[in-house]
Amino acid sequence: MSQTTPPGDRIAKVLARAGVASRREAERMIELGRVSVNGRKIDSPALNVTEKDRIAVDGKPLKEAEPPRLWLYHKPTGLVTTNSDEKGRATIFDNLPEDLPRVMTVGRLDLNSEGLLLLTNDGALKRRMELPSTGWLRRYRVRINGRPTDETFEPLRKGLVIDGERFQPMIVTLDRQQGANAWVTVGLREGKNREVRRAMMDLGLAVNRLIRVSYGPFQLGQLKAGAVEEIRPKVLRDQLGLEGAKTDKPKVSRKRR
Repeated sequence: MSQTTPPGDRIAKVLARAGVASRREAERMIELGRVSVNGRKIDSPALNVTEKDRIAVDGKPLKEAEPPRLWLYHKPTGLVTTNSDEKGRATIFDNLPEDLPRVMTVGRLDLNSEGLLLLTNDGALKRRMELPSTGWLRRYRVRINGRPTDETFEPLRKGLVIDGERFQPMIVTLDRQQGANAWVTVGLREGKNREVRRAMMDLGLAVNRLIRVSYGPFQLGQLKAGAVEEIRPKVLRDQLGLEGAKTDKPKVSRKRR
């Protein structure tokens, strides 16, 4: 006998969509008894809710979910891409403009990497953009110490196996030699941890600067370090099939002073 799926969405998904917390964080809030539905506290995220249900967090009614929104952020070096850091290092969230709503990052950039980082207020959009099946090309400008030739990068173009982990073929272009360093452009379609640095190290090359310049159709362009720019609603509709955000014009916000 098949069971009928209850109507609505899981409570943690609804909380994440409303910008309260990530889905995982919302589940922890539920287990701590901070969430109530129709006046009763719940302690398990295994609950579907609909628009008719009255949801409250810490006794305050849940705000209506905002439509999905997406921002470009130029991450500087020296910031960790996490909400908090066990070592007490500064995070990107310490550096974001104060007028930004609660946002999540689409993927990560490590401490010493810089460039384009996408931010969104919508957990479902974040997961969708991070899926390997999305297949979006991420492009990086990479400065390496040494004098490689074009042939040096053939192993990257064919795909590597490093410590038992397979790296998919990369698109690598040798751009120019600048003194003791060479600049290359690298394109890849997956986001393994420190993938570019590890791949270059496997070739005996040390990366001393790494800048992400694009993520799928979204470009870093002339966005200054620390600045944030919202994607136009029309672009969201065209690129992601989403209904647009509240604003019709992109707004550039500077980092906190």
